[in-house]
Amino acid sequence: MRAIGIILAGGNNKKMKELSYKRAIAAMPIAGSYRATDFALSNMSNSHIQKVAVLTQYNAKSLNEHLSSSKWWDFGRKNGGLYVFTPSITAENGSWYRGTADSIWQNISFLKNSHEPYVVIAPGDGVYKLDYNKVLEYHIAKRADITIVCKDMPVGTDVSRFGVVSMNEDSRIVNFEEKPMATQSTTVSTGIYIIRRRQLIELIEKCVEEERYDFVNDILLRYKNIKKIYGYKLDTYWSNIACVDSYYKTNMDFLKPNIRDYFFKQYPDVYSKVEDLPPAKYNPGAQIKNSLISSGCIINGQVENSVLFKKVYIGNNCVIKNSVILNNAYIGDNTVIENCIVESRGSVRANTEYITEPGQTPKIVLDKNDRYTMM
Repeated sequence: MRAIGIILAGGNNKKMKELSYKRAIAAMPIAGSYRATDFALSNMSNSHIQKVAVLTQYNAKSLNEHLSSSKWWDFGRKNGGLYVFTPSITAENGSWYRGTADSIWQNISFLKNSHEPYVVIAPGDGVYKLDYNKVLEYHIAKRADITIVCKDMPVGTDVSRFGVVSMNEDSRIVNFEEKPMATQSTTVSTGIYIIRRRQLIELIEKCVEEERYDFVNDILLRYKNIKKIYGYKLDTYWSNIACVDSYYKTNMDFLKPNIRDYFFKQYPDVYSKVEDLPPAKYNPGAQIKNSLISSGCIINGQVENSVLFKKVYIGNNCVIKNSVILNNAYIGDNTVIENCIVESRGSVRANTEYITEPGQTPKIVLDKNDRYTMM
């Protein structure tokens, strides 16, 4: 593909509450075995983009560890590769990324030293599959300056945390509202953009010269009536996980056979870093119904309509329903957990109960972790 890739994975979002206290949102576990950034990386790889930069910043330790080897996404080539950029203190710069445009500016050499004519920019918190080649073909056919991948959301969806767009009959974007309180449109920006590399460099340099640092507000909104900005409609599954409700719903979606089949069995595949773990172990008395159970889990109790990530232990007589249990959690005997998210490496004491009423934001369980307490 005649493009390089940039994945924006450095932002912080308080809507994730305790889930983002110790990890970047792009590093959030998804569907038992993946991290959120795996979907953008896999789409880049499957679209034959050979050179990809991941821009990290907030709580980047676990994300950087996940990206420590490019072989999992097949970027280990002589030409191109996977690059991870974090903010660096230099003689010219002494600050963290001040926004998405500034994060690109601080790594502008990545763009200037490349030779591909186009750039694909994608967020690290989207769950989807997309061939970027089709978007590029559309971009070229429309003679667009910028193409934004958009998604029609179901009527009634709260779109106040998205950029909301309106398009004319030719799919040219005529209005763009960033996180509006009220709007008539239900078409949102997915945060995926295609732009010519040289034009991106010019726009980024102009932004920084005027002390503007945000890609959406200072490029897309500012130039919407000057540049030809078109929308490309995505008609397959897409979800943004950057709030607790959406993160929970996205994981629950993988319990639906059609969505599970789409991501797990249909080409192209989604890739991730692989750990050598034993298969899940189901002891006598374990009861499993419509759940995703990952490698390394040990199950003694009842698990229903839930997603269990790697190395989870479920004690005797436990009841786990409609919940997401993150990596390496220990659930003590006789525990009841319903409609909750249990944080990774957490120890839930025996004989405890955590229940969230259906329709409410799932409770995030952060019980005292006795297994890792210093004696």
